[in-house]
Amino acid sequence: MPTGYDLLIRGGTVVLPWGMEQTDVAVRDGRIAALGPAAGAGAATVIDATHLHVLPGLIDPHVHLREPGDPAVETIATGTRAAVLGGLTAVFDMPNTAPAITDAASLAWKQDHVGRVAWCDMGLYVGAARGNIAALPGLETAAGVCAVKVFAGSSTGDLLIEDDPTLERVMRAGRRRISYHSEDEYRLRERRPLFRTGDPYASHMAWRDEETAFLGTRRLMALARATGRPAHVLHVSTAEELAYLKDFRDLATVEVLVNHLTQMAPDCYDRLGGFAVMNPPIRGERHLQAAWAAIADGTVDTVGSDHAPHPRARKELPWPDCAAGLTGVQTLVPVMLDHVNAGRLSLSRLVDLLSAGPARVYGAVGKGRLAAGYDADLTLVDLRARRRIEEDWIVSPCGWTPFAGMAVTGWPVATILRGQVVMREDEVLGSPQGRLVRFR
Repeated sequence: MPTGYDLLIRGGTVVLPWGMEQTDVAVRDGRIAALGPAAGAGAATVIDATHLHVLPGLIDPHVHLREPGDPAVETIATGTRAAVLGGLTAVFDMPNTAPAITDAASLAWKQDHVGRVAWCDMGLYVGAARGNIAALPGLETAAGVCAVKVFAGSSTGDLLIEDDPTLERVMRAGRRRISYHSEDEYRLRERRPLFRTGDPYASHMAWRDEETAFLGTRRLMALARATGRPAHVLHVSTAEELAYLKDFRDLATVEVLVNHLTQMAPDCYDRLGGFAVMNPPIRGERHLQAAWAAIADGTVDTVGSDHAPHPRARKELPWPDCAAGLTGVQTLVPVMLDHVNAGRLSLSRLVDLLSAGPARVYGAVGKGRLAAGYDADLTLVDLRARRRIEEDWIVSPCGWTPFAGMAVTGWPVATILRGQVVMREDEVLGSPQGRLVRFR
């Protein structure tokens, strides 16, 4: 076998599935060719990673890149550019676009578009709708599809499926794990008259209270148990849900969001107003502490950003007219690295949540670990770097972040996609190289 490599990452602290080692990573033909001392081998490109940590390519499994939709807010091109600047090598994009991704034609358009404009690799969700249930088994196995997404609450139009009989029909249509937004729509409608326009922004968490989330999750778990369909419960936000889901580990995997690990009510609503409004809402300290405990005990499988950009003007409207959703794909890694430096989780656990976990939950092929034969997706980070997140760094067209002004320790310094350096020192390099992720 030839010993020459396309790329050699030399001297970094490499986060391997079996531990951390100071060693070299060699790449050939877009895949990891060797791990270990390789100083004697030639390579077309050599990166000195001394004092850096070399991670398997990090994944944000929950983004809304808004295309098709409004290019003034976000596109696949701008959103994936933000992703690689933030140290991500793949993102999984939600289907509630305009129009939604619910049929073979809309999915085919998006599959083709990704190959032309994406800076990182992508997985695509397809949306479950009342009119496409019979087609879901075919859609869920199409190229690049990571999962079916079900909005059991907090959606509009045909993508909202709030009743148990239709939810059960969806669960019986196919076999792969379904991802759920699990607020209870009936309780949301019942409680809406309790509030009025102009109420404080903190009213958002009072309206969409703990029971709204917990009731939705209880209903979904009952249906998952009855049908045997695996479930991935997205953006779990309450202590009650996290405790309850421990009894469903044979069926259910769990996501929490960086926002629910970092921001806390009521302070966030006082500081940020509408720029703290998201679904499910940011809650109080008890729930934040429960989320960290669930990170520590392994209940949580993945962490995502739920990157959901809106125009600044729509976020500045009075509650509840302000749009719900926060940006986050570009800031996910710096904020999580800051948590590592603060001692809230280890770097190995971060890799599990942002790389191995998404690959495991969704069945991504060739992703999620540094091992021979896997895709040469790498995120190089400087754990000592001290930076401040500023809005002039944000490349999404909406131009804002709820983490503006936050000082962080830890920063991504290079993003490598299948052996190609696509970001180094805050500069995006080359041309879009993104492809559809393969899923089992």
